[in-house]
Amino acid sequence: MSAAKGIILRKRAGLELFRLQYKRVVNEHPLRTLFWECTLRCNLNCRHCGSDCKHNSAVNDMPAGDFFKVIDEITPHVNPNKVLIIFTGGEALLRADLEECGLELYRRGFPWGVVTNGLALTRDRLESLMRSGLHTMTVSLDGFEQEHNWMRCNARSYANALEAVKMLTNESEVVWDIVTCANPRNLDSLEQFRGFLISIGVKQWRLFTVFPAGRAAGDSQLTLSSEQFKRLMEFIAQTRKEGLIKVSYGCEGFLGGYEAEVRDGFYSCQAGVTVASVLADGSISGCPSIRANFYQGNIYKDSFIDVWNNGFQKFRDRSWAKNGICQDCKQFRYCLGNGMHLRNENEELMFCHYQKLR
Repeated sequence: MSAAKGIILRKRAGLELFRLQYKRVVNEHPLRTLFWECTLRCNLNCRHCGSDCKHNSAVNDMPAGDFFKVIDEITPHVNPNKVLIIFTGGEALLRADLEECGLELYRRGFPWGVVTNGLALTRDRLESLMRSGLHTMTVSLDGFEQEHNWMRCNARSYANALEAVKMLTNESEVVWDIVTCANPRNLDSLEQFRGFLISIGVKQWRLFTVFPAGRAAGDSQLTLSSEQFKRLMEFIAQTRKEGLIKVSYGCEGFLGGYEAEVRDGFYSCQAGVTVASVLADGSISGCPSIRANFYQGNIYKDSFIDVWNNGFQKFRDRSWAKNGICQDCKQFRYCLGNGMHLRNENEELMFCHYQKLR
């Protein structure tokens, strides 16, 4: 394998400037995105599921009223127009009261969106969500039919997800994108898939890679080799240069020389800085993928706004993460030990993007 792509002097200057800006954001920690894990029920059984959701979850759906107590609590402290509420799961569309919840958020001035696998998204449901003020939607589409259905473990998944995407291409009032999990099975067809997405009218496309948690832990079928990971970065960088579709790599991971070439800006972990989540059992966390030992409290016993203002210390001061493979890494000043969701229960880093590229 060729050497890792180096960080040129001009880019390093940009990284230094961004590092200082990020420190200011950490100090201010303005809440900008709040995930609500509104259910752990799911209608799929995906190979890479980080939360290992079940069809019949042992954790009941959180009553909407409990979540809206959090909304009531944060409203005096934020500009509602600048805080995006995202319904996630599980599969958020399994909640029958999603429109009711969305409409209540809309009335209070909060934009809201849904992350979905698309299996249950019908035309009637989409129109119902839009009437309730739907602002954003993300649909998972992991390549062509064979690759997608293999990942999602459901023969109907691709057809339904594709139909969901086609419905969204006709809607100008919803900000939407699709996300694709890049893996060894679909890597070789990504170029062809890109052309297909462009042909059906997709404008926004995000790619991500599997992190070793939940069902994905230890499954080598899902993991890109170092050479494959570098190919993915080159593919994204080239696609961005061509400009026919807006593509980016997911928000996780410092990427060395590929920084600002495969995303709109430089890497930072916003969990606990501008992003929070309320999980199905009431736990307060950064993003929904983070391990339980990093939870900061629970809405059933703690004030969310107090936790947000006074908690999240391990998220905002990452000096503790300079251990293991991060101990002597010269890029730690920019990476700060990678995404919080990539730290295991012992606070050890499970995956390093920069090392993968090297």
